[in-house]
Amino acid sequence: MTAGATTQLSLSPLRRFTPQTAALLLVAAVAWVVTVDRSGAMGAEMSGTAGLGLPAFLVMWTPMMAAMMLPAVAPLASIYSRTVQTHRLVRLTAFALGYLTVWATVGVPAFTVAWAAGQLSAGRPGLATAVAVATYAGCGIYQLTPWKDRCLLHCRSPLALLLHYGSYRGRLRDFAAGAHHGGYCAGCCWALFVLLVPLGVMNLAAMAALAAVVLLEKLWSRGVGFSRAVGLVALTFAVAVVWVPALAPGLYGPMSPMP
Repeated sequence: MTAGATTQLSLSPLRRFTPQTAALLLVAAVAWVVTVDRSGAMGAEMSGTAGLGLPAFLVMWTPMMAAMMLPAVAPLASIYSRTVQTHRLVRLTAFALGYLTVWATVGVPAFTVAWAAGQLSAGRPGLATAVAVATYAGCGIYQLTPWKDRCLLHCRSPLALLLHYGSYRGRLRDFAAGAHHGGYCAGCCWALFVLLVPLGVMNLAAMAALAAVVLLEKLWSRGVGFSRAVGLVALTFAVAVVWVPALAPGLYGPMSPMP
């Protein structure tokens, strides 16, 4: 990393944004448009995998993750692009592709979990409630663990990341840097996205709320405390969903009457 690049790290968040990062945010905006359009086309079907097979689910999942995650990674991508002396757009594109490849891969276990939850809860309100309780409780507990704190600290420390990525070499260095950061982001946020099982995989309100949570966790000065507060809220939902099944619209589909 050059001295000039290091100086850039002290700039305010607004001045850190580069034209290349603006392009990244534009991609996120387009991904939101695609996600909203698909959600409208699918109507009220939110249970399980929303009736999709694995290939179709991944086609839906990948732009959804781009919409929700790219805004949170944009500040780091902006600083990263300032450390690049040539071919900034190409190299930032490779970084973003590496990042999104990780999230596209996460779609495979996400499909498996959503499919299994849908199969278990279909027509079985008791099991639907159990799945909802387990999901909310699991998210709440993970939010309070040292593993969550470690992954979140990684995502909140751009200087340490850039020093690490500066040692990467080869044509795929930017892709590898994006994938490395994506891996930590997945470790930080996977429990939050499991909440799409009870909330509904195509629930736009839930997507927007989770995207806001991710953004605040990573960028807010009190993000660590906020993360723990979210964990406590999830634990509260784990109890409340027993009496308020409307908190799990993704598990009580047309074939599963609410208890």
